[in-house]
Amino acid sequence: MKQKAERLLVLGFVGALFLLSFLFFILPHQRFSDLENRYLQSAPHLTWDNLLSNKYAEDTEGFVTDHFPFRDKWLSIKSTTEKYRLQQENNGIYKGKDGYLFEKFLEPDYTKIQQYTESVNQFAGNHPGVNMGFMLAPTSVGIYPEKLPWLAPSYPQKKVNQFIGNHLRNGLTFIDGFDFLGSHASESIYYRTDHHWTTYGAYLAYVAFAEQQGWHPLSQKDFLIQTVSNSFLGSYHTRGQFSGLTPDTIQVYIPLNPSPTEMYIADTNQTLTSMYDPSFLAKKDQYSYFLGGVHALMKLTTKLDSQQIDQDKLLVIKDSYAHSVIPFLTRHVSEIHVIDIRYYNGSISEYISKNGIKDVLFLFNTSTLVGDTSLLKLNN
Repeated sequence: MKQKAERLLVLGFVGALFLLSFLFFILPHQRFSDLENRYLQSAPHLTWDNLLSNKYAEDTEGFVTDHFPFRDKWLSIKSTTEKYRLQQENNGIYKGKDGYLFEKFLEPDYTKIQQYTESVNQFAGNHPGVNMGFMLAPTSVGIYPEKLPWLAPSYPQKKVNQFIGNHLRNGLTFIDGFDFLGSHASESIYYRTDHHWTTYGAYLAYVAFAEQQGWHPLSQKDFLIQTVSNSFLGSYHTRGQFSGLTPDTIQVYIPLNPSPTEMYIADTNQTLTSMYDPSFLAKKDQYSYFLGGVHALMKLTTKLDSQQIDQDKLLVIKDSYAHSVIPFLTRHVSEIHVIDIRYYNGSISEYISKNGIKDVLFLFNTSTLVGDTSLLKLNN
């Protein structure tokens, strides 16, 4: 009887492995996870460089993990279990004070950070005639470590920003988010349930960049500030699955003296007449209201009066923190090119040369930068 039970257990285990493997290959693979609010690992590319550098193995592991059959269901079950255990941390998200959720941020690999920084330095050195700025914004855990649960481990993002700022060369101008956000920490500069800054936080970033460029930034009085959503529960809420939280508010700054902007999305070959997509306000990913979400390549063209133009062209190489900043920049720049280096696989150097670009802004948040290898593609 005991042997029979053991055989059934072994057969059941082996059968489950075969079934999951079979499902992994036949089920469609998602590109975006609504539950985690992020793009999933794409299929790995087998090349000699990737094989020798161990990148192929890392990408393969990430691909299998991200596309494991019924992954969203397993994550939801885990989240529910942790919630009923009254955990203050779930799926890397802490439930902090004042209704804030925070992503766990531990000490990063400085060897990798230096590689990313050197890639940016090399890129700047390859384009001596191009003015380049690098803005690095902390996430909310960097500004509000005192709101974390008691004894929750967290590494100071300020040290990471300082390290990167100290290692940038070749004429790169570094704009540290701690410098322009720190004095406004008591204001609503971050969403409580999402990893992005609020539109007001983005406005402060715009002012910092404008002043660094020698422009005259618009004041808040130059905008009609409207609330477009009172129901935003963002990526931290999705991952943490904590209950009883007050949704965030999303605002949009509409210029009192508007100028029409056309937004060309190269991914879909579409030209839109608005930088905002209200359809996302009825979805989970409400932050994609700004610029319609993530796209590999975009170009925004604004019809400005000659006295309004401070710069003809600007290339923004960015992560999604830039989405709520870019609409402010259209008040000064008539042509803004936007590349999300995580998804753009063309030669950025060729793009700069082809489009006659003389100014570049890198805009990233600290958490994304330390965990992503995309900056290594700069010099491809």
